[in-house]
Order: sequence, then structure tokens, then C-alpha cells
Amino acid sequence: MGRISSCTELITWALTSTIPLQNHSFSWNGQLTPQQERASQQVQKSILQKKDHIVYAVCGAGKTELLFPAIFAALKNGQRVCIAAPRTDVVLELTPRLRTVFPETIIHSLYGDSPEETGFAQLVVATTHQLYRFNKAFDVMIIDEADAFPYSYDEALKRAVLKAKKNNASTVYVSATPSDQLLKQVVNVSKLFKRFHGHSLPVPTFQSLWRYEKDFAKGKIPKKLENWVNERIEKKEPFLLFFSTIELIEDAIVLFKKIHPLIEAVHSQDVNRKEKVMKLRQSQIPGVLTSTILERGITIPNVQVAVIGADQPIFDAAALIQISGRVGRSRDYPDGKIIFFHDGITHQMDKAKKTITFYNGGQ
Repeated sequence: MGRISSCTELITWALTSTIPLQNHSFSWNGQLTPQQERASQQVQKSILQKKDHIVYAVCGAGKTELLFPAIFAALKNGQRVCIAAPRTDVVLELTPRLRTVFPETIIHSLYGDSPEETGFAQLVVATTHQLYRFNKAFDVMIIDEADAFPYSYDEALKRAVLKAKKNNASTVYVSATPSDQLLKQVVNVSKLFKRFHGHSLPVPTFQSLWRYEKDFAKGKIPKKLENWVNERIEKKEPFLLFFSTIELIEDAIVLFKKIHPLIEAVHSQDVNRKEKVMKLRQSQIPGVLTSTILERGITIPNVQVAVIGADQPIFDAAALIQISGRVGRSRDYPDGKIIFFHDGITHQMDKAKKTITFYNGGQ
């Protein structure tokens, strides 16, 4: 991953051609919707035919659940499966769910500074960076959040995926916002524009927050935002506030702790972000200020979301759609608030809102 020289020794270790025999059980009591069932069968068919497949599904459609039968079928057939995601947070979210569903399967979870794993894993959950470890190792490759940074922007990571899978392995791309290029590249596509609980996606509302950066620089929270946060605390609704930069988060968290001392902040450089997100999930803290690091791969019942500076370039339509998708994911709390606070409405904000409205139309 770092610099090497021509005299650096590189070692490749070859596995035996056959996977050690393992028992596998499937422990999931959920019920797929007719749409999920159809997509699940389509994915299984593509894997059997060794063809690539896209699962194009809105946030909260139950993409992971519809993959369970395909993963189980592959494991029973003696195939080795990898689920790769661009971000550590997604791996941390997926791993315990998969270990619950496949309790007898050896599952390794690989990410930066992950604990040492033992045994031969027939199912591997890893960040795309970790795929540099493997060479022609997997019979089935599943790329979760295929549109996410850094995988979507880094050709080296795409090459790592190709290197890690066998030549004839099927690749399943899973995304709520697949790129036009990917949709042109892969013929087999399953579309799910309805959430598993049948409720519509929450549509974002726009609210002006003029010169909000100057307010934070002067040591005060814009009044509209302060009122929104106080309302969430009063109603005991967990919340996520998305900011465009780490610097802005660090300036703002000092001010938000004056509203409530247990409000936390997380970003990519925060080594404790896993613990903080768990506290939010367990209702131990009222809310979290975050960067786009939490725009995907996180599910918290009844969470309310606001984007501070939705007009900033980092918040393109795909990011805004993913952020909006954090809201209303639970069957018990299918509604929720998603607010785009802005200093001027952008084309990307309009595009995100129109796309979500299109999904709700089921077209």
C-alpha cells in the first residue's frame, strides 16, 4: 500500500484448488417482498451463469437481505464469496448481520487495523483496499455501494477487484445510485424502487441558511439550525448533521455541546467513530455531527437528518440521495425529516430531490 523498491520481496501464497468442506446454515426469519424475491432469483441466475449483475435499489429497499439466498446457495455449492465495500463503516455494519444469518460459516472481516482472523473463511467481508491481499480467490464477488468513493474514483481499486476474483467469477454490483457507465457496462439489472416496508422515501425539503459559515466562525449556531436540533432533542429523536468539511465539524461541535454535552462528532480521522455511532444507535447520545463518512451503510431507527451546506460541491446528487436514505428505513419509523440547509439551491440538490420523487412514483 506504500512505496516499494525493486529489491522489495513480494510473496504470493497459493491456496489448494478445493475449498475445505464446511457446514453452512441459514438463520433468517425475514420475508422477502415479491420485488425482493424476483431480484434475488435474478441474482442467483446470473451467478449460476457466471454473468455480472446490478442490483439497482433505493436506500432501504432491503438490498442486503435479497442477497442472502444467493450467498447461501453459493456457499452450499462450495464457492468462496466476497462482499466488498469501499468504506470501513459499511463493513462494520454488514459483518454482524452476516454472522447472525450464517452462524456456522467462517466469516472474516477485513479493514484497516482489523483484528486478526483465524481459519479459512469461505465468506469474506472486506473494504475494497483489502482485496490487494487476494489473487484469483473468489468465485462470487459482491461490490456493495459500488458508486461510493474511493472505489468509484480509483482505477487501482477496480483492478484489485478483478485480481481478487477468479477469471470466470460473477460480479454483483449493489447500489442505490449506479453510474451511467456501470448501467451501460452490465446487461443484467434488477430494479427495486420501493422500500421493503412499502412506504415512500422521505423527500428532502430545502431551507435557506444564509452565511452559515460566518456564523460558525463567529461562535454561534444559525438560529434555524439551533431550533431544529432543540426540537429533535425535545422529541428524543436521534439525529445526524452532515457537514462539508472536517474543519467545520470541529468548529461546530464545541457550540453544539453547549446545547447538549453528549452530542458527538465523527469523521474519517476519528478512531472512535465506531463507538460513537453505536452510542447513537443505543440512544446513549442525542445526535452526531458527521462528514460524508456516514452517508451510507448506517441504519438507525427514527433518525432525523440535516445537511448543513447542501450547496457545497462535495454534496453531489448521489451523496444527497444516500444521505436522504438514512431516514425512514425502519418498519416502525418509516417517515422522518431530511432537511437540506443551504446558502443557495444548486442543480445537484434539485437533481437529488427529483430522483427521489421519481423513485416514489415507481416508474
